[in-house]
Amino acid sequence: MFSIIKLIRIKQWIKNLFLFAPLVFSQHLFEVEYFSRVLIGFITFCFLSSVVYILNDIVDVESDRSHPIKKYRPIASGKVKVFTAIIFAVILLFLVVVSAVNQNTKFNLALLFYLGINIAYTYKLKNVVLLDIFSIAFGFMIRIIAGAWIVDIEISNWLILCTLFLSLFLAITKRRSEIQLIEEQGINQTRKVLGDYSINFADQMATVVASGAVISYALYTVSERTINTFHSENLIFTTPFVVFGIFRYLFLVHKKNLGENPTMVVTTDLPMIINILIWIGAAILIIYKSKLGIVL
Repeated sequence: MFSIIKLIRIKQWIKNLFLFAPLVFSQHLFEVEYFSRVLIGFITFCFLSSVVYILNDIVDVESDRSHPIKKYRPIASGKVKVFTAIIFAVILLFLVVVSAVNQNTKFNLALLFYLGINIAYTYKLKNVVLLDIFSIAFGFMIRIIAGAWIVDIEISNWLILCTLFLSLFLAITKRRSEIQLIEEQGINQTRKVLGDYSINFADQMATVVASGAVISYALYTVSERTINTFHSENLIFTTPFVVFGIFRYLFLVHKKNLGENPTMVVTTDLPMIINILIWIGAAILIIYKSKLGIVL
C-alpha cells in the first residue's frame, strides 16, 4: 500500500492548489458554493494528475532504473508491477470521468487539454528542447484556467502571465538540477533532452523568467483594474514576499541542488513555508478586507 501511495504521488497533488488562485483573486473564496465546486475540481485534477504520473512511470521505467533517485520509484524498483499500475490508473481515470459528468463543458475541456498535453509530453515533447519546459508550464496554466472555468468566473490576464513565468521558472530550475546531478555523480544522461541544455543556459533562462514573474506580479498589484477591484492599493506590499520566494528558491537550487523536486522545496524548507503562508495571509487580508470588515 505504501508503494501504491508513492505511485500516485500524493505529495505532488499540492500543484493542483493552483485551481484555487482564480477563486481567491475573484473574491469568492469564502462563498461555500464557489469553494465546494473548486474543491471538487481540485480532487478531480488530483486523480487525473496521478494517472499521468503512473503513465509516465510506465513509459520511463527503463531510464528511471538508471537514475540515482528515480530508480527507487515503485515501478522502476519492482515493488509495483506494471499491470497493477495500469489497474490503478484505470480506476483513477474512471473516478475522473464520474466527476466530469457533473461539471460544465469548459472544465471538462480543461481536463482533456491537460491529459492531452501530458500524454504528448510523456511520449514526445519531453525529448524536445524548450518544448519540454513549456509543456510543464502549460500544465500549470491549464490548472489556473480550469479553476476559473469550473465556477464560470473571469480570469485575469495578469494571473495567467504570472503563472506562465513562475511555472517556466520551476521547470527550468528542475532541468538545471538534473544536469548538475549528472555532472557531479558522473552518471549517464537519463533524458535525451538534457544534452541540449547546460547549466549556463538554464541559469540565463531562469533569470529571464524569474524577472518576468516578479515584474508581472508587481504590475498586477498596481494596475488600475486591480486597485478598482479590491478598492485598495495595498496589494503592492505583498510583492517583497514574491521576490523573497524567488530568491530563496534560487538559493536552494544553486547551493543545495534541490530544484529537481519543487514540491519538496515548498513543503520542507521552513523559510519558504513561512514566506508562502505570510504572502497568502497578507493577500487574503488585503483582498477581503471589506468583506471581513477590516480597515487598512
